Amino acid sequence: MKKQKSTPEPSFSRFDLLSEEIVFVILDLLGENPADKKSFSLVCRSFYDIESRHRKLLKPLRSELLMKVLLRYPCVSNLDLSLCPRVTDASLNVVSIYCKEMLRAINLSRSRFFSHVGLSNLVMNCGNLVEIDLSNATELKDLAAAAIAEAKNLERLWLVRCKSITDIGIGCIAVGCRKLKLLSLKWCLGVGDLGVGLIAVKCRGIRSLDLSYLPITNKCLSQILELQNLEDLVLEGCFGIDDDSLAALNQGCKTLETLDMSSCQKVSHVGLSSLTSATASLRQLILSYGSRVDLALADSLQKLSMLQSIKLDGCRVTCSGLKAIGNWCVSLSEVSLSKCVGVTDEGLSSLVTKHKDLRKLDITCCRKITHASLAHITNSCTSLLSLKMESCTLILAEAFVLIGQRCQFLEELDVTDNEIDDEGLKSISRCSQLRSLKLGICLNITDEGLVHIGMCCSKLKELDLYRSDGIGDSCISAIGSGCPDLEMINIAYCKSITDRSLMSLSKCSKLNTLESRGCPLITPVGLEAVSMGCKQLSKLDIKKCHNIDDAGMISLAHFSQNLKQINLSYTSVTDVGLLSLASISCLQSMTILHPRGLTPRGLAAALLACGGLTKVKLEASFKSLLPKLLFKHLEARGCTFQWREKVLQPEFVGNFSWTRQNKAIQRTVEG
Repeated sequence: MKKQKSTPEPSFSRFDLLSEEIVFVILDLLGENPADKKSFSLVCRSFYDIESRHRKLLKPLRSELLMKVLLRYPCVSNLDLSLCPRVTDASLNVVSIYCKEMLRAINLSRSRFFSHVGLSNLVMNCGNLVEIDLSNATELKDLAAAAIAEAKNLERLWLVRCKSITDIGIGCIAVGCRKLKLLSLKWCLGVGDLGVGLIAVKCRGIRSLDLSYLPITNKCLSQILELQNLEDLVLEGCFGIDDDSLAALNQGCKTLETLDMSSCQKVSHVGLSSLTSATASLRQLILSYGSRVDLALADSLQKLSMLQSIKLDGCRVTCSGLKAIGNWCVSLSEVSLSKCVGVTDEGLSSLVTKHKDLRKLDITCCRKITHASLAHITNSCTSLLSLKMESCTLILAEAFVLIGQRCQFLEELDVTDNEIDDEGLKSISRCSQLRSLKLGICLNITDEGLVHIGMCCSKLKELDLYRSDGIGDSCISAIGSGCPDLEMINIAYCKSITDRSLMSLSKCSKLNTLESRGCPLITPVGLEAVSMGCKQLSKLDIKKCHNIDDAGMISLAHFSQNLKQINLSYTSVTDVGLLSLASISCLQSMTILHPRGLTPRGLAAALLACGGLTKVKLEASFKSLLPKLLFKHLEARGCTFQWREKVLQPEFVGNFSWTRQNKAIQRTVEG
């Protein structure tokens, strides 16, 4: 008698017993690395289904896959298409069909090829949209603005560089989008007093308004300043604003907390004096690249009792002006004097001595200050979190020891192009909270000093060693072992760096940016180690790493699937290596100048195969050696080309001349 075949038991996982609420909590606790959620979803079928319903934010790379992606994640409420260069009306139609009322925010800030038709479809079907970013959509006109006006629940709208939209389009938005709280019209050169005035009249709930570089005057400013909820106002580069315009501040604007008047050359202390009586709540004031900071200007602002931050970058300052700011009764937490002409030891020392609660100080390129200023800064401002002092070249090496001795809460320190030495670094290593350290062009530092940073600053995320010739493998080994959270490192033109350094950095699993141009001793062996250990690597610069060849590219293609940007100039990569990069679906930007072994046919094949490219920088000589049809095809996909004007002599590779290969490529594209 034949035995009956037993039917297999249905597969069962204990994970299936977990409720959806519990799994949601677990997913909430996962990091931002998309690979983590992908791995989580592969645990079992129930996790796969629950993760698809949990995902609210989506940032796809290809618009042609939108239908599949939105079917996989039906509960998406925030759709970021900024990585998709080509988004057509058909793409927006797919979004409107599959997202419908669930969608609340969409980012199209780097996308092109859609029109008012697609936007109208989107707005009509996604009635709960509260946020739209259309920045850089330079071809959109007033019809697109009219389509946006149908989004009745819209609260946040970015139209940065939408230069073809005029007052008429903005008027439509003002009438239709009454719930707007944030609006950015930066560089919308077609918008003037009429459009801005309509926004002020119709959208009474506006809290944040960016009017940078608009041709507006005091005609609309008085209406803006009557907004009862306005908190942030940006008037950077509004050359029509003058002292008379600011006189309108006396009419209201009691809620204003942040005011940016950078590059407003016609505004003096006379106009700014209006601030004192009308903006009692002002917390941040930005006057960069504006009028001279003298005693009169400082006195005009001294009644701002709530002020916490003042930025005067690029201004001409006087000693009396800085002293007057120091005498304000308010206690500032942030002062920025980057690239200010006229900053001296006397003025700066007076300021920092009075404002002992400073948390952020920027004195970049204040070239007249000496160790005396640094002594006063470190003695008075012991709670500093951020200190930027690039190119303060008169400060002696021994003065940098004071930073580590007195400012041990620092999280950000920039001493680029200074005289700091190993003793200074040893002292700075006491700042155990450091997240960002910039030591570019610091010619007196060596491995001996930087090893202390690696041993003591375990929270370091960003390290810049650009052209610091004295450092080598030993200190990078200490960084790799002691700084597990490192995300960015710049070792460009540190010519003693070898593969040993890259092997050490491979321990930093969170590394996403590696700048290693001009390191001639690096080989594919080191690049393979980084590729295998740093799976989040997204930006790689290996320009002038002459020993990097196809083997390095093949390693990247296999292990670095998150790579978005690469510079291959002056390497030994050939057609084979370049073509292997086509397997990296995230790759969007390539720079290829003076390649040693690259042929036109290989370049054309790679450009066609890398379907996600949005920007390619090439030697100008390639422009005549590749068919125009190829560029037309790639530009239609959303890719832009930048050309470097430098003569490159045509070469012969094998039996094909560049001219013959051009004809062969032409036939391939046409076929």
